[in-house]
Amino acid sequence: MSFPTVLFTFLLVVIIAYWVLVVSGVFGFDGGGDGDGSEATGATGLLSGLGLGGVPAAVAVSLLVAVAWFASLVGGTLFTSTPALVAVLVAALVCAWACTRLVVLSLRRLVPKERVPSRADFVGRVCVVRTSRVGRAFGQAEVTSADGSSALVQVRQTGDEVFAAGSVALIFAYDSPGEFFWVMPYDAELDPDRPI
Repeated sequence: MSFPTVLFTFLLVVIIAYWVLVVSGVFGFDGGGDGDGSEATGATGLLSGLGLGGVPAAVAVSLLVAVAWFASLVGGTLFTSTPALVAVLVAALVCAWACTRLVVLSLRRLVPKERVPSRADFVGRVCVVRTSRVGRAFGQAEVTSADGSSALVQVRQTGDEVFAAGSVALIFAYDSPGEFFWVMPYDAELDPDRPI
């Protein structure tokens, strides 16, 4: 309860209470990282600016407070003069940042990067034609992604097949410059993954 440790004691109590509530299930914990911090704002943006992004903010703040509290406790025990205690406070903050940064760098490797969905994810999926026809310059189809959401996409064909509204087609390629998908006829009987 003496200076400079007292500055971190209240924060440490709050952090311990938070983690007890998380473990007991009262609070939920979002274990996802904050990404690369390019769009981070608020506390997450501040942590990213300090080089502590890429892990959940609760983890980074908890480490900062715990290390700062311990470093100030040790420094307060070793030194008693007021100028030395102010130096201990600064040293505790620097030590907390450095130690937390090392831990965060290690944890970043363990936290999986969130995969950003792309249009290429639709390649190999079956779609349902929603326009009256599909040709070399016109057509739309509805495709369902792996997470169950559906999207209306532009489709084109290379052959002479007839695709009417409600036809089932297979997306086999994506054309980036034209921002459309190439489709071909789909025969459910030839699908090895179809239910028997």
